[in-house]
Amino acid sequence: MSRGTKLSLDIGASWNEGWSLEEDRKASAAEILTPPEHRLVFQREKRKGKIVTLVGPFSLVGDEAQKTLSILKKSLACGGAYKEGWMEFQGDIAPQLRAQLEKLSYRFKK
Repeated sequence: MSRGTKLSLDIGASWNEGWSLEEDRKASAAEILTPPEHRLVFQREKRKGKIVTLVGPFSLVGDEAQKTLSILKKSLACGGAYKEGWMEFQGDIAPQLRAQLEKLSYRFKK
């Protein structure tokens, strides 16, 4: 192979309904929710001695999740990331984060 070309290996084909890839089936199974339909929870973890606040699970498209994350990071003046449906924020900022998410019309579990 020459440099710059990628080798495409599609592993995980399904035999049930003809030829289809498993990742296509997963993408269609993911349900996209509007902000009021979300039921979010908070988790607090320590990573390398620092506190991290997790909020999720979010059911958003990648671009929408990144826009929401960007808005929250700017309003809270902290760093963060979006991984596997959960937003991670640096620091113990659950009360401030909850207030900002309620402004964006997200809901929480009791």
